[in-house]
Amino acid sequence: MRLRRRPPDFILFLTVLMLLSVGIIMVFSSSYYYAMFPPFNNPFHFLIRQSIWAVIGLTGMFIMMNYDYWLLKRWAGALLVFAFVLLIAVLIPGVGVSKLGAQRWLNLGPLSFQPSEFAKLCLVVFTACGLSRRPDRINNFRQGMLPYLIVMGLAAGLILMQPDLGTAVTLAGTIVLMLFAAGAPLVHLGVLGALGAVALALAIWMEPYRMKRFLAFLDPEKDPSGSGWHILNSLMSLGSGGLLGTGLGQGRHSKFLYLPERQTDFIFAVIGEELGFIGACLVILLFILFIWRGLKVAITSPDPFGSLLAAGIVCGVGIQAIINIGVVTSSLPVTGITLPFVSFGGTSLVFTLLGVGVLLNISRYSAPK
Repeated sequence: MRLRRRPPDFILFLTVLMLLSVGIIMVFSSSYYYAMFPPFNNPFHFLIRQSIWAVIGLTGMFIMMNYDYWLLKRWAGALLVFAFVLLIAVLIPGVGVSKLGAQRWLNLGPLSFQPSEFAKLCLVVFTACGLSRRPDRINNFRQGMLPYLIVMGLAAGLILMQPDLGTAVTLAGTIVLMLFAAGAPLVHLGVLGALGAVALALAIWMEPYRMKRFLAFLDPEKDPSGSGWHILNSLMSLGSGGLLGTGLGQGRHSKFLYLPERQTDFIFAVIGEELGFIGACLVILLFILFIWRGLKVAITSPDPFGSLLAAGIVCGVGIQAIINIGVVTSSLPVTGITLPFVSFGGTSLVFTLLGVGVLLNISRYSAPK
């Protein structure tokens, strides 16, 4: 029987618009001085590109908001295969585009596309589809958990080859939390957590640059002009903001280019410097509000597929936000991962908004209480 549609969750929708608005403003504030010089020669360069991606993402969000999420079951397998094709293609020399030592992008004319962002959403759809079809198998590790862990491991391995440890960790954490939401035994999840910690330690130890970042995280002042540069300047940006901030557009560390990746990975440091402790806390509260409303949608979803799909989308955004803010505040080692809705980055923004569109679509069928 077809369920009656209701208006989408307005608080969730408004929260996303507020985060997106903060992001566009802060991308411009953090980048306009940097963009005045070659090769950009246009202070509005990043603002224009982020605004274009926001329009594309919002259009996709409204489409997915009105596209019955049950229909995604038909495309789960095909989307997964296409995601793996793109993840392999980006690693092929001459096909994938390399930036700052990482080969994560495919060129689409004047724009670039990051397959790992597409793959994250595809794996969430595939996992939710599979787990909802045979929920009784979740207690059986070999039949109920292992197939999804293998698929997740293959995707995470391809992403690590780019290399992109932050996205791989986000993907793995999202799938494990979806297994938890599906009712996986805590013993199995505990073993997975231990194995994941070992795998993460090996991934850091086997790459010298990751090991340098980890050692810098432990003692950034040991190499202040090298591996500790990112952490120290991020903390100085946050600290100089004080309670109320230096004022929008008045951040000295970002304007004088002391803060690396100011419009992407470290945009939260710019928020802390220009909007102060209060502004940074408000952004964190917006993410908490997003997670709360998203989990409410998952809990009140009318079917297991919608519930697991909503949980996967919310957990993906939440884990990514926690990692990014943890890196900026020196609570976690430096890894290149953006702040959802806020950081500059077209592919991440578009597919995050597409996921929100699916989440809002599920909210239209959720129970009102």
